[in-house]
Amino acid sequence: MNNPMDLIRLLRPKHWVKSLFVFAGLVFGHAWGDSALVWRVIAAAVGFALVSSAVYVLNDILDRAADRRHPVKRERPLAKGSVGLPVAVLLGLLAAVGGGWAGYYASPLVALLLLTYAVMNIAYSLGLKRVVILDVFIIAAGFMLRLLAGTSGVDIPPSQWLLLCGLMLTLFLGFVKRRAELGTDNDVDKIPQRKVLRYYSPALLDGLINITATCIILSYSLYTLSPETIALHQTPWLMLTVPFVIFGVFRYLFLLHYHQQGEDAASEAMRDPQLAITVLLWMGTTLWLLT
Repeated sequence: MNNPMDLIRLLRPKHWVKSLFVFAGLVFGHAWGDSALVWRVIAAAVGFALVSSAVYVLNDILDRAADRRHPVKRERPLAKGSVGLPVAVLLGLLAAVGGGWAGYYASPLVALLLLTYAVMNIAYSLGLKRVVILDVFIIAAGFMLRLLAGTSGVDIPPSQWLLLCGLMLTLFLGFVKRRAELGTDNDVDKIPQRKVLRYYSPALLDGLINITATCIILSYSLYTLSPETIALHQTPWLMLTVPFVIFGVFRYLFLLHYHQQGEDAASEAMRDPQLAITVLLWMGTTLWLLT
């Protein structure tokens, strides 16, 4: 009992990749030359990684009974009993305290954003996750708080385009997640494992996904063509990265509809070679154009 690997699994470190959103302001704000600022951004990213782990531990504590009935989630450490409840509580508290300390090192504002993130996710775990549409907006808000922590939180003026693109992307990923869950749950005795799925339908989610996918492509394309963007980055060629974004969105939709994937964006990006290569090409081309 309390196998070290299960303790690590309980923290879900694979989701720490979401903290990359914190670095968006550093890259697109051309602020990477300030070493002190870089360390503050790293601290903010670490803060969100640890606090998000604390939230996952809380979710697993609250959902352990339901998880035991799920064909996949029953393998989680608390659901299968490989980690005891007192140890899980202690681990969650340590992650929360460590994350708060890292956030305060970045700035008091980052610490406040982390507190907002924690309170919002506790409310989500306690009931808001069952409120249709709002549940996805809360997921998106978590990513937007990361963006704000890496911009306003460390005194980098946030780009309105950056915030708009981030919002559209995170709403898209949230609705795709629900669509994938709905498809999976329909294959498991036709009984939704997540209660909010009873209020979603394939037609509704497909419509919301199409709207947000279109908004991602349009907002990012307009961002690359904006005179302010060209002046800031001193290049008109950021538009060359638009095809990568379009292909990435289309590939993600393909994985959703033909392979019923999409529940976990980080895992899909690592598992699918085409999607992984597209992300790497977008990142490489963007960094090349910005430097």
